[in-house]
Amino acid sequence: MRKINLIVLHCSATRETVEYTPEQLERDHRAQGFLTAGYNYYIRRSGKVVPMRPPELIPAHVKGFNRFSLGICYEGGLDASGRPKDTRTEDQKVAIRMLLMVLLDKYPGCRICGHRDLSPDRNGDGWITPDEWLKACPCFNAEEEYGI
Repeated sequence: MRKINLIVLHCSATRETVEYTPEQLERDHRAQGFLTAGYNYYIRRSGKVVPMRPPELIPAHVKGFNRFSLGICYEGGLDASGRPKDTRTEDQKVAIRMLLMVLLDKYPGCRICGHRDLSPDRNGDGWITPDEWLKACPCFNAEEEYGI
């Protein structure tokens, strides 16, 4: 079994007005050269958790952090105009929390964060601040909401 010490939350960067199916996610990741979807889990607006890449396989979701991590992606993350926004439904929030409880039981002590929190610390002060984010994903503060 892989050593897991990091769980990273992502958004699919799709508008809140547009459906983005697991099949579309899989297709788009394959088109980028991945063997399969890069995330381990995908959470639909309905709260349905769709397993994507098995946890035994190294995911492809955050360059430099994949080997010891799992990736969870929720459908959404953009407002109707395409700007970053926390578009999680209540069902998604519940599903994320439940999935994290299961994963933390299996992989205790993991750090939980958002993709943006793994951006480089460009000014070297030890903190990743909004001006340093490479992207806004997952469009909410995952460390604050779900961190241990």
